[in-house]
Amino acid sequence: QLHLVESGGGLVRPGESLRLSCTDSGFELRYYAVGWFRQAPGKEREGVSCINNSDHNNNTFYTDSVKGRFTIFRDNAKNTASLQMNDLRLEDTAVYSCAAAPYCGTNWKSRQYSSWGQGTQVTVSP
Repeated sequence: QLHLVESGGGLVRPGESLRLSCTDSGFELRYYAVGWFRQAPGKEREGVSCINNSDHNNNTFYTDSVKGRFTIFRDNAKNTASLQMNDLRLEDTAVYSCAAAPYCGTNWKSRQYSSWGQGTQVTVSP
């Protein structure tokens, strides 16, 4: 299991941007696919995006509501997988967590992830 840590959350206004980053202390993140999930108060956890490792061509996946606004990418030299979030909306407010799996797959939203971070709060408010 990886020890994942997220960073970059905060309070922003609608239309602004944030970048979340996920890293692991063991420098093994590059070998895993990384998913980003979010959970808003009173709602179920939702898959936001997933990026494969280089064995799977770093393929990326997005949930429909963030396509064109969010970009997932990884920097293996820095041992990070990041989520660039632009044009944030009120409904993007949630705790965002990263998770690791062998690969994303077409069922990336529902597949089992072996490691999870503690999460970082993103609040979008006027």
